[in-house]
Parts: sequence; structure tokens; C-alpha cells
Amino acid sequence: MHKYLLKYFVFLLFITSCQPSAEDLFEAGVAALEKQEYQQSIEYFDRVVEIEENNPTAWNARGVAFFEMEAWDEAIDSFSRSIDLDSANYKPYFNRGNALMEKESFKEALYDYNMANGLDFNQPDIYYNRGLALLGLEMYDDALVDFDLALRANPEDTRVLFNKAKALLGNNDPLTAISILNEVVSLDQRNAAAYYLLGVTEMSALGNKEAGCTQLKMALSLGYTQAKEWIDEFCEE
Repeated sequence: MHKYLLKYFVFLLFITSCQPSAEDLFEAGVAALEKQEYQQSIEYFDRVVEIEENNPTAWNARGVAFFEMEAWDEAIDSFSRSIDLDSANYKPYFNRGNALMEKESFKEALYDYNMANGLDFNQPDIYYNRGLALLGLEMYDDALVDFDLALRANPEDTRVLFNKAKALLGNNDPLTAISILNEVVSLDQRNAAAYYLLGVTEMSALGNKEAGCTQLKMALSLGYTQAKEWIDEFCEE
């Protein structure tokens, strides 16, 4: 009997020693995430938090996997759990803000970006994304401030320049917006959305039909189908 018990406990010890550690599971989850195997990565992260329930990094990574699957609510829940466990890390605030933006919850996203920015004010993406939230809230002056801060890191970032132009239009400054949009299409000659917005602004704000139609036709040639309605109505003789 005693020999049987001894063998049984040795067997249990062997089985336990063969189980992957939380660190091993986390690394496997990250590897799956990098390979875009999102469901697999979530399964790994679930196993991590079963072992280490209070692991904020695992909860944040789990949220990223859900975000990539466009499961916004599940992502928000995971990021919130990470924040509860480590409120000094800007990343889960930033990530939760991004998920809230996908739900067009601009006010809530703005709160998270403010928190992230307070924890690390050297992240250009925080300024850019907060600018988008402010744009969604029609707070154009504040959005322009953030877009300019984001442009300090890369003055030729066409994403930021494009949305800066949108904020300028919201602020009733079409001339500066047109200048910025011309800069965007100069930097990225396949930016269909910029050609479209440039064409619409040329026509609606300045009454410049010829220039507007040229830009709209360029947008359409690049696959921006919304331009066709404008072309059919204003550009065809």
C-alpha cells in the first residue's frame, strides 16, 4: 500500500512538472497573436489567467486578441481588468480607448486617452488617437492641438495630416484644409479619400468646379466610389 502511494505521488509530481508554466503559455499566446491566430492566442491567455488571475500583462494581451477579432466588448472587459490590476501602465488605457472608438463612444475614449497621456506623454499615437476622439466630439480646436503634437514625431504622417484637414473644415477653415490635403496627395498619390475630400472642398467651399472635378475623378479612379455621385451631378456635361 505504501509503495503504491509512493508511486502515485511520484506520478503526480511528474505530471505536474510537465505542465507548461504561465510564462510559457504567455509566450505561446504572444506567438499566436503575432501569427494572427487570435482564437488560439486567447486560449493561451485564458490558461495564463487561470494560473495567475492577477496578471495585468496577460489580461491586456487577451484584450488585444479580442480587439483584432473585432470583439469590442470582450476587448474592453479584458483591458478594464488589466487597468484594475495595474493602473500605472498607459497601454491598457490606450487600448481600451481604441476599442471604445470602434464603438464610437468618443467621450469614454477621450477619458482613456487622457489617462494614457498622463501616464506617458511621449507617445505620438496617443495624441493622434485622442485627436480622433476630439474630432468625433466636434471639439475641433482641441483636435488640432493634438494632431499638431502628433506631427512633431513625423511631420509627413498622412493619416494625421488628413484628419487635421477634417478638423480644419469643421473649424470653417477650408483654405488651410485644402493646403493640407494637397500636401497629403503629394506625399501619397494613391490616397483616394484625400482626393475625394479635396475635390468636395474645392467645389463646395470655393466653387472651383474644374479643380474639384479633377480631384473627384482621381478619387474614383482609385476606387473611391462615393466620388461617382458628385461626378455624375456636377462634372458631366
